[in-house]
Amino acid sequence: MAKVTRTTGSPPRIRQGGAVREVLDRVGDKWSLLVISTLRAGPMRFGALAEAIAGISQRMLTLTLKHLVEDGLVVRTAYAEVPPRVEYELTELGRSLVPLVMALAEWAMANHKQINANRSHSRSGYARLTRDTSE
Repeated sequence: MAKVTRTTGSPPRIRQGGAVREVLDRVGDKWSLLVISTLRAGPMRFGALAEAIAGISQRMLTLTLKHLVEDGLVVRTAYAEVPPRVEYELTELGRSLVPLVMALAEWAMANHKQINANRSHSRSGYARLTRDTSE
């Protein structure tokens, strides 16, 4: 577990930040978040996941699922049928992420207009968005 230390006049510092970065790099990318939120309803086959997640390529979905399975967030179940059937489902660990993923999604939906407006202003003149602290 990462230790958080507080020094006067500065924000808390996270020690051993490598663990935090490593986990966030894996589960914090847009495809992982979308796969996790899509699987919250229950097990799905690859094709159904691909249809449910707009814009994801077959290669990227395959890679994302592989990483989520490696991390123990998703379980892959292959059924001995003809034709073969494979389903993906969140593990208990993966389900523990759902409230966080959904909170982030809700925040993004509630604030995307403001963020886009800020981006537009930034593109037209970065100086207008910077604060003058010399006063």
